[in-house]
Amino acid sequence: MKIRFFLSFLIVITTTLSGQEVQSPSQFLGYELGSQFSRHADVVNYFEHVAEKSDLVNYQQYGLTNELRPLTYAIITSEENIQNVESIKQKHFASAGLTTDANETSEKAIVWLSYNVHGNEASSTEAAMKTLYELVTGKRDLLENTVIIIDPCVNPDGRDRYANWYSQVKATPFNTSQFSAEHDEPWPGGRPNHYLFDLNRDWAWATQVETRQRLKIYNQWMPHIHVDFHEQDINDPYYFAPAAEPFHEIITDFQRDFQTRIGKNHAKYFDDNGWLYFTGEQFDLLYPSYGDTYPTYMGAIGMTYEQAGHGRAGLGVQTNEGYILTLKDRIEHHFTTGISTVEMASENATELVSEFTDFFSGSDSEFKTYAMNGEKDKIDALTDLLDRHEIKYSFANSGTIKGYSYQDSKSGNLESSKETLLVSGNQPKSKMIKVLFEPKAKLVDSLTYDITAWSLPYAYGLETVASSKIIGGNSNNPETFEQNTANAIATAFLSKWNSMEDARFLAELIKNDFKVRFSEKQFQNSGEDFNAGSLIISKSDNSSIENFQKKVLEVANNMQRKLVATNTGFSDKGPDFGSGTIKIINKQKIGLLRGEQVSSLNFGEIWYFFEQDLKYPIIPLEAGNLSASVLDELNVLVMPSGNYSSFLDEDNLKMLENWIRGGGKVIAIGDAVSAFAGKDNFGIKEKDSKKDSLKTADKLVPYSQREREYVKNMITGSIVNTSVDSSHPLAFGYDDTYFSLKLSGDSYELLESGYNVAYIQQPEIVSGFAGSEAQKKLENSLIFGEENIGRGSIIYMVDNPLFRAFWENGKLFFTNALFLTNNRGYDY
Repeated sequence: MKIRFFLSFLIVITTTLSGQEVQSPSQFLGYELGSQFSRHADVVNYFEHVAEKSDLVNYQQYGLTNELRPLTYAIITSEENIQNVESIKQKHFASAGLTTDANETSEKAIVWLSYNVHGNEASSTEAAMKTLYELVTGKRDLLENTVIIIDPCVNPDGRDRYANWYSQVKATPFNTSQFSAEHDEPWPGGRPNHYLFDLNRDWAWATQVETRQRLKIYNQWMPHIHVDFHEQDINDPYYFAPAAEPFHEIITDFQRDFQTRIGKNHAKYFDDNGWLYFTGEQFDLLYPSYGDTYPTYMGAIGMTYEQAGHGRAGLGVQTNEGYILTLKDRIEHHFTTGISTVEMASENATELVSEFTDFFSGSDSEFKTYAMNGEKDKIDALTDLLDRHEIKYSFANSGTIKGYSYQDSKSGNLESSKETLLVSGNQPKSKMIKVLFEPKAKLVDSLTYDITAWSLPYAYGLETVASSKIIGGNSNNPETFEQNTANAIATAFLSKWNSMEDARFLAELIKNDFKVRFSEKQFQNSGEDFNAGSLIISKSDNSSIENFQKKVLEVANNMQRKLVATNTGFSDKGPDFGSGTIKIINKQKIGLLRGEQVSSLNFGEIWYFFEQDLKYPIIPLEAGNLSASVLDELNVLVMPSGNYSSFLDEDNLKMLENWIRGGGKVIAIGDAVSAFAGKDNFGIKEKDSKKDSLKTADKLVPYSQREREYVKNMITGSIVNTSVDSSHPLAFGYDDTYFSLKLSGDSYELLESGYNVAYIQQPEIVSGFAGSEAQKKLENSLIFGEENIGRGSIIYMVDNPLFRAFWENGKLFFTNALFLTNNRGYDY
């Protein structure tokens, strides 16, 4: 007994001394935690301090943001575990069947805590510092059988945008009145990242640099539990698991049950402290790209925790119920659920390991293989995404594959070749594959928090069949690029127009002052057929460029674009190169509206598209500063989705119309289309909603049922089949159908005097939810169209083709709108 007592006493003394070396956040930062917002650099410095002083922490950088702030994570566990962390990781993967070494078994629960994915939900990063300190001092016992991973700030650029703004405007002492300036964050807010993307909706699509770098580390750990710490409206109390319906059908009974068990553990602490909370509402588990759903589909207990606050809360604010909500309160709540989560992991480590193994033991999905045909560039784009998620794929042999046809929404066949992409469900991540590829997600509740359709074959524009059989294939992509070589007698070079890789090639040529033409009609030259939209780079157009051929080939080879060299402009079939249907592509000066009138998300999508996808310069413009003199400097004006009612008054609308008549081009996206609907001299009209003809029964719907009754008029991100006029330049590179992602029930009549390029006659919702009344409004409605006004035109894009940068098959429509439609430009 004396020896045991002495050893216990020695452990306490050692722990105490170790704890004294590690400073608390308040001690290290020099101010009381919660008395101000910590800059990201200070947070990094604190984590480095703890890692330096404690043998329980391994702190690493995993990347950089667009604004060059470090992305970091800390591994926190016992000293013995820290020394054997690679072995723990290997055993974890082996026990779950994620590696071929089946002799290893894991005993440790792995918990990943992600903070501040939304930059202005800023209490969570403060809580991350307190959680780290408590784990290495007062809660070391929880680390014996757990490995904790803390990402203290998923979105450093957004966080600092918010923290810097708040520090500039806050009163001293802080003002709790809701109407005070410090509770009125300006556009675009701190929520998104540098490109104004919502990183909490990017996990599956991995378009952003933060997500791409984080996934590399996530896939090295594959935690048993993942928590995403958020904030919500100042008047809502704390939300924690269990989540709301709908749950995706692949989520296991254990995952649902353990969420509830964790929630009850949180509730115990909240009840003791008299803190309000709610569960099972609003935040469902369906859309796969959240910080709770993505980990869930990767076998974890994925959860969102939401604290009252958000960008309005500041250091303290008075709620509508008269309470003062402080940053210190918010930190304490997030700290409590974080420690409670680790506690539950530690107490149930063996069960978590066992159930995680079961999750990866197999899939009972109806479809075993997804087979896809399409342009190589589109196939390559999809395989790049699969590589980011470490999902395996192969390529088929020649034959016929039977199954569910995505294009026909029924049983059909796909003729396969060595270029056909196969994604098999016979691999560990089969459940995630089902979620990403299934033609229709099973929807048990129409009230959801996000879009209800996202199937990758539709998003990437691939002809697809889902087979109930496992189909073997070859591991290597069969096609390799062969360098273009010089041709002394070539008068022109021809290139196809089918993909974003072709669009990037065009952008690079234009930036390098090459003159490029495109054909409005099919033609045959030098024995090869070329579709409408094909590019022509001729010696005659570029006579001023020294070493023309060498430079063209250099650009093409760098971008792996296959060129066809021709020694004549006399076509075998179709128009010759001097025909009026072979048109020059002018160098466009493109303005992009931003500011309070504009959706920051859609602005960010377009900004990202130009800088990262197309790599073509744009001129961002404050909408409120638009003038006739500014417009005269532009060829194209892009209007992101937004509310332009206060901006487009009679005078500004006339100014814009005059500019279009003189040869300008407007591209209006989403809600921006409504700015022109019903206005004189513009042909776009909203479809009647028939709200005035409601029956008496509709008017007497009980209060408790109003929300569900309203969904009849809603479309929550569904995929709809549209008809396409592929002879119009806006649709070059497409065939006669396009699967569009429809984000709302807004609909517009077909243009009477313009060109209806993509449209719906009879609605065919191939995936996702669309209310019955909303579907009726889709009959004979416009998706994409062009209206000529004088020498210029306006392009209406009712559906957003650049949504979250993941709807790959919409991007060429937008590029066509920029360069191939009514393409007046400026001199080279």
